[in-house]
Amino acid sequence: MGGSAPRRDHHLPAETTSFVDRRGELTQGRELLARARLVTLTGPGGVGKTRLAARIAARVQRAFPDGVRFVHLSGLHDPALVPLAAADALGLHDRSAQPPLDALVDQVRDRRLLLVVDNCEHLAGACARLAAALLHGTEGVRILATSRHRLGLTEEHLLEVRPLPVPDPDGDLSAAEGCPALTLFADRAAAVVPGFRLTPANRASVARLCRRLDGLPLAIELAAVRMRVLDADQLLDRLDDRYRFLTTGSPAAQPRHQTLRAAVAWSHDLCTLPEQTVWARLSVLAGSFDLETAEAVCADGTPEDDARRPGGERQLVALPHAALPALPAQPTDLSGTRARPGAALTGTITLLPPPGLRTDDVLEAVAGLVDKSVLCREPGPGGVRYRLLDTLRQYGLEQLRRGAGQEEAARRRQRDWMAQRAEEWERGWFGPGQPETVARLRADRDNLRAALDFSLSDPGEALAGLRLAGTLWFHWHACGASREGLYWLDRALTAAPEPTRERARGLWVAGLLAAATRDFPRGRRHATDALALARALGDTAEAAHAEYVLGVIRLFGDDLPGALRHFETTVARGPVPGQHLSLFGLDQVELACALGFLGEAERAVEVCERALRLCERHGEQWVRSYVLRILALAHTVRGDWPRAERDAREALRLKLAVHDVIGIALTLDLLASIAAERGAHEHAAVLLGGADRVWADIDTGRWGSHTLNSVRRDSEERAGRVLGRDAFERAHQRGGALSLAELVGHALQQPGRQHPGEATAEPSHDDSTVRLTRRETEVAQLVAEGLANQQIADRLVIARRTAEGHVERILSKLGFSNRSQIAAWMTAQR
Repeated sequence: MGGSAPRRDHHLPAETTSFVDRRGELTQGRELLARARLVTLTGPGGVGKTRLAARIAARVQRAFPDGVRFVHLSGLHDPALVPLAAADALGLHDRSAQPPLDALVDQVRDRRLLLVVDNCEHLAGACARLAAALLHGTEGVRILATSRHRLGLTEEHLLEVRPLPVPDPDGDLSAAEGCPALTLFADRAAAVVPGFRLTPANRASVARLCRRLDGLPLAIELAAVRMRVLDADQLLDRLDDRYRFLTTGSPAAQPRHQTLRAAVAWSHDLCTLPEQTVWARLSVLAGSFDLETAEAVCADGTPEDDARRPGGERQLVALPHAALPALPAQPTDLSGTRARPGAALTGTITLLPPPGLRTDDVLEAVAGLVDKSVLCREPGPGGVRYRLLDTLRQYGLEQLRRGAGQEEAARRRQRDWMAQRAEEWERGWFGPGQPETVARLRADRDNLRAALDFSLSDPGEALAGLRLAGTLWFHWHACGASREGLYWLDRALTAAPEPTRERARGLWVAGLLAAATRDFPRGRRHATDALALARALGDTAEAAHAEYVLGVIRLFGDDLPGALRHFETTVARGPVPGQHLSLFGLDQVELACALGFLGEAERAVEVCERALRLCERHGEQWVRSYVLRILALAHTVRGDWPRAERDAREALRLKLAVHDVIGIALTLDLLASIAAERGAHEHAAVLLGGADRVWADIDTGRWGSHTLNSVRRDSEERAGRVLGRDAFERAHQRGGALSLAELVGHALQQPGRQHPGEATAEPSHDDSTVRLTRRETEVAQLVAEGLANQQIADRLVIARRTAEGHVERILSKLGFSNRSQIAAWMTAQR
């Protein structure tokens, strides 16, 4: 077991290779979790702690009605982000003004869940504070941690994860198939040599090899890959050579650390020079990454440079030996540079710098590293993604740091690439690709954090960090990441105080995010400073953005007349050059919202219809979902309940497609109110139960808004009066037990009951009558993943026209008008 990386999400990781039996540890882990609330799996790197934790969690998940969640920390370096990473793993979108750790404890206080916190050793203090707060502030939360060292809490129970047992190579090996270490080797060897199995002829050699590797799963996996070109006896001979070289290293190193290091170093030396260079450069990446990211970080120059670069000769260079870092025991790379075999280690050493890596070279190197089990391959949005196991990433960093300036150069390339991506995502945000953008942002979250951390830690890079943090405004605001956005913007604004356009943007974004946590004084201060700076710089776009924030603060502060005057002015002015259309669209949303709450329904409908036309021209979904919700609100003011329900349900579909959790909560409240008005009281109670559960992940007080809370109270009183308290509570609890997707599916599939004489708002889709073909189901699933028609065609190896035809037929069968409805429907089916 151990070795292959788990899939990056916050539920139980998907296993990409077989799990070799650890029945004893599994039993111990389950027993410890049954009686202790904090269990830490300890052991050396490469011993399989993460895989074992995932297996234990899978075995006990039925005991935790509120779920099991993984917090992956290997790509995190800032202790301040640990509670935010835990909240993210739990699906919390806190918008309160509390400190992050306090808010986290409050939100899970009444839940029974298991939190698996993986790779704690480099953030042990922050992890200990997280564990202590959860243990002391809740009763139903248990923690399963993995770490090379204990966290040091008195409540902590330790389970040492030992290497796999290995039988005596000279003893009785007749039952070798039952030995976990040998079974692991055979399993991984069979992956590269089809048909490989343990036989009487090779058992002793495999046992000696596994014993030489101290039974460490990662070391065994790395060695097994070599079976493609060597047999077990040859592997053992080569490994013994490595150990002779290793003995010249530090005598203080622990034997098992030396064992793993020898296996990793051996795998490294068997890589080609481009593979070694790519391995080293990829080590700056946190979390998973796609091929484009690997090419941007590892290639020298751009594809255009590749076309101009001659196929060229490598020049020999001479460096004084004293200028070099200490050489390893055998000639190997120095940040991608190999010593010529036989070179003397005194005087001058002749080095062969690697040729400039082209993007094609990176592709070949990545393929080679996957073959050698250095890189793990896993699915992700947009296609295949890759990951370096933490042990291998640390080794790569060591190699990178051997060359002066190599690490900084690689990190700068990574930052520049993430900044380029963020700018592309922002430019395209007011368009049809929002669900795919949201998925990619979540997949690249660790790399965005690494880019921001580099920019705000290295001298001279702060302005680039401020620019990146400000460019991601739509991510922080639309995807429920206000807390983290504020953290980065606070750091960036402090580090880059100069009066620049980047600062003007950073200030209004920070103001918007502060307002989202109900810190209106801070939000107003930041937005006012942003407006003054933007005007001083003559930047009308950033001034318009800052004005939007000031208007929102008036609206959420229940100053409805002031908000109305403000947004009447900005909407009448129209978009200014450079203003992001999302924010101009939101100007119209807030104007319609103020009109609706002030009872001016006809004007609100008129504003919404103009905004809808703008969104539809661009294929936009996020702003459109808010327009539809306000349109539904206006229809409630007019008493047009069928149209109100139709628009609210369509808004809910769109919000699920872009995973706008806050928008989902607001729309569920509205749908519950509509259902109560239409006499569907049980349905209203279910929706209120679900809405209350979603709000519990954001802010149970609904930001303290009198308007929002009064709507919720009115719905509860109406439904409770008709159903009776017991029936209302049962329906409310039923809604609270639904997952987000189940809840949205329930809301979409069950319209409110009609009053006598009302016309049907829209056809109701009875899922039992809808039958998609197998191919149509595949296409619908890919649509739900956010893929465009060409991407679907590429994935299924069909023509784009064929993919378009499938999508059209799916829309026709389901009676839908757009792709986001397909996505919501597929989610509800699951």
